[in-house]
Amino acid sequence: MTTAPTAPATSATAVTTTVETPDGPFTVVVDPDGTVLASGWTAEPAALVALVHPDLRPADVSAVPDDAPAVVLAVAAVRAYYAGDVHAIDAVPVRQVSGPYRAHAWDVLRTVEPGDPVTYTRYAELSGRPAAVRAAAGACAMNAAALFVPCHRVLRTDGSLGGFRYGLEVKRSLLDREARATGAPSLL
Repeated sequence: MTTAPTAPATSATAVTTTVETPDGPFTVVVDPDGTVLASGWTAEPAALVALVHPDLRPADVSAVPDDAPAVVLAVAAVRAYYAGDVHAIDAVPVRQVSGPYRAHAWDVLRTVEPGDPVTYTRYAELSGRPAAVRAAAGACAMNAAALFVPCHRVLRTDGSLGGFRYGLEVKRSLLDREARATGAPSLL
């Protein structure tokens, strides 16, 4: 994950595509090299572009077919994930920009294993600041690259779902899918 851009991306371009999933349309916004800038369960790329940090936000976003070279890795990972390979998303490169703690916290999210969600308290501990539970929750809330940076794997201390930008039904579905794929007990 990049914590600072090498150059402002205000004139950069990106491409986007949307694929159908059991949880609804899933859209990715990627740079020309295939690095995910934003993703989520929406058919509206503009909603995702708005989540991209201004230093990385592309000035031009073009829709491409789901087999275009820039999106093929992300699309293949999403399809493999929904086919049961819940680790397929791990190899997809992601670029987000924030301060050092949040950028580190996003990296930590990518190490939370499917089928083994953590609480916000544990996530803060894993991120190196045990007392910073709100900051850890903020990292989840500001995550633009849903699924690839799996903020859905963080739960409230009491085990309830907490929040999720794309709705609790999607979060529940993802957690249940990961539990089934890994043989973990369902949390829900």
